[in-house]
Amino acid sequence: MVRTETALAARPALLSPALDDLGVRLGPDGGTLRVWSGSADAMQLLIFDEIDLDWATETLPLSPVGGGVFEATTPLLRPGARYAIRVGGPQGAGQTFNPQSLLAEPYSRGLVSGSFGDWRSVVVDGSFDWGTSSKPRVPLDRTVIYEGHVKGLTKRHPFIPPALHGTYAGLAHPAMIEHLLALGVTTVELLPVHAFATEPRLLQLGLTNYWGYNSLNFFTPHAPYATAASRADGPEAVLREFKGMVKLLHEAGLEVILDVVYNHTAEEGIGGPRTSLRGIDNRSYYRQTADGAYIDETGCGNAVNTSTHAAARLVLDSLRYWSEDVQVDGFRFDLAVTLGRDERHSFTPDHPLLTAIREDAVLSGTKLIAEPWDVGMGGWQTGNFGDGWLEWNDRYRDRVRNFWLSDIDYARRADTAPVGIGGFATRLAGSSNTFSEDRGPLASVNFVTAHDGFTLNDLVSYDVKHNLGNGEQNRDGADTNRSFNHGAEGSTNDEGVLATRRKAMRNLMGTLLLSAGVPMITAGDEMGRTQRGNNNAYCHDSALTWLTWDMSPWQRDLFSHTQRLLQVRRENPALRPKRFARLGESIPSASVMEWFDEHGETMSSDRWNDPAHRTLQYLATSTPEHEAPNRVLLVIHGTEDAIDIVLPDLDDVVFTELWSSADEKPSEVSAAFSPGEVLTIAGTTMRLFRVD
Repeated sequence: MVRTETALAARPALLSPALDDLGVRLGPDGGTLRVWSGSADAMQLLIFDEIDLDWATETLPLSPVGGGVFEATTPLLRPGARYAIRVGGPQGAGQTFNPQSLLAEPYSRGLVSGSFGDWRSVVVDGSFDWGTSSKPRVPLDRTVIYEGHVKGLTKRHPFIPPALHGTYAGLAHPAMIEHLLALGVTTVELLPVHAFATEPRLLQLGLTNYWGYNSLNFFTPHAPYATAASRADGPEAVLREFKGMVKLLHEAGLEVILDVVYNHTAEEGIGGPRTSLRGIDNRSYYRQTADGAYIDETGCGNAVNTSTHAAARLVLDSLRYWSEDVQVDGFRFDLAVTLGRDERHSFTPDHPLLTAIREDAVLSGTKLIAEPWDVGMGGWQTGNFGDGWLEWNDRYRDRVRNFWLSDIDYARRADTAPVGIGGFATRLAGSSNTFSEDRGPLASVNFVTAHDGFTLNDLVSYDVKHNLGNGEQNRDGADTNRSFNHGAEGSTNDEGVLATRRKAMRNLMGTLLLSAGVPMITAGDEMGRTQRGNNNAYCHDSALTWLTWDMSPWQRDLFSHTQRLLQVRRENPALRPKRFARLGESIPSASVMEWFDEHGETMSSDRWNDPAHRTLQYLATSTPEHEAPNRVLLVIHGTEDAIDIVLPDLDDVVFTELWSSADEKPSEVSAAFSPGEVLTIAGTTMRLFRVD
């Protein structure tokens, strides 16, 4: 008994049993609703007519049962029931109680709306036949993430029925699955699918929140992404369609990761919509100063205060729900630093919520990816999350863009590049200067592009952003893009410029897919998609942001290059080490790295950072643990002048060429070369060899 009490006392407050079973739980006597508010003095449950959402047919009190929880059990809470809550409480700094406000219950599994900003929660049964479907559990070293938008992926797909365009069901259509499998990715990461709303400011401009980073609720799938038939049948059918999508993707061996936005909500700043948390307990759910002013560390008007146990538990319970009930495989946490801020609003990697997520039994085996920054003080934390977390590696993104784009632009103007190849090589080899030895290279989610910023095509086609269509006079979006238009801004008929751009895209994609770490491809980059220079297209639900499937020959060639690169990544474990090597030791599943210059000689220390020497031969040798021994040689040449190189003088080997960025189409011939042989390498080119 003492041991049990001690164990309970050691549990963080967010895991308190008092916070168990919040929301609606169905039982033989109907449903029990439990809602937490640390400051409320009264709470009511309202049941609404299923057709007329303004007609409250019943009003029932919720009774305090301890620990800040209010509870009611009624047969009226049955599947399909529409309900809301009203909450009363004291007035004072930071308190915004209004007992007349109709509020969505935070744990709602379904939502419906009769008008803008007016939401009703819906009781959902959630039963679903998963059959023999199971999570693919793709190992991290074999994971290739494909980041896309539910609607944008299929809205214009010619082989998907129009009724399924832009829907969960459309994403699970055989035509879309065929594309993903043919490409060779393993894991689909979806931009936000939690129910979200468009900000009033955008509506006034005639725009919409397309990306979805404006959550209304953390448990409900966004209904507009469901088919018309599912929407007509209601929230139960919407959830069933979402689960059906997950089931079919799993049966194809594909994982599903959700981009989740727990750092802020659609209630915006003070004076914004009052839809849920603000009316339930504003002081506890949002970060504030003593006088009630919001501390906005997200740039979106508010920041969820995960230093309070109920707010942290809300996040944890949402993750458990999506992982267990909906069977998703992982989460990418938007502005994850906000979630790890303590009561002093400082980030700490051992924050109780971050620790609970990592250690939770339900979330065991779940992929956890942090966007390791926010806009608050001390908000840039790349490399500082704990064990079990992966992180978006913005330093990788910036260095790779610099090497292939802005450095080349600089060299054209100054006749020399600004830096050598050393920093690029560090990123290529797994960013050991950012991630600890214990975490290893697989803590790094490598990316060159993402939903936020230029597409791959635009990165090589524009020097500056072109965001006038966003209604902010081109002020929004990043100004520093490390891009290079290669001689013409945007669209051009100059074949020389176009050819150079195509090779630059191949170099960027090649670097991404041949680097140590977990690669993330932005949907459409494999086909050279453009957003016409808009690097912040969050507010465009249109052909500007939807994938175009009618590919030109060069786009099909780029797709083929991406296929080839993913194939050689799968087949060569030396390219995807699980651990960092250590000098003089044999580390299982690490890749021993040797570095040679253009003469085939070991790189000297002075050459690493010499701008005049941007040519490198990188030999990676696997340390076998679960796969056969493997060795590859990657040649990188980072200037626009061709160069002759001498292959390293290794004993009794053959260099078999697997891929070259110089080729417009991937070569069907695997040429073989000998140690010491001289090869001419075209300007700004990569070539990969297997060493047999």
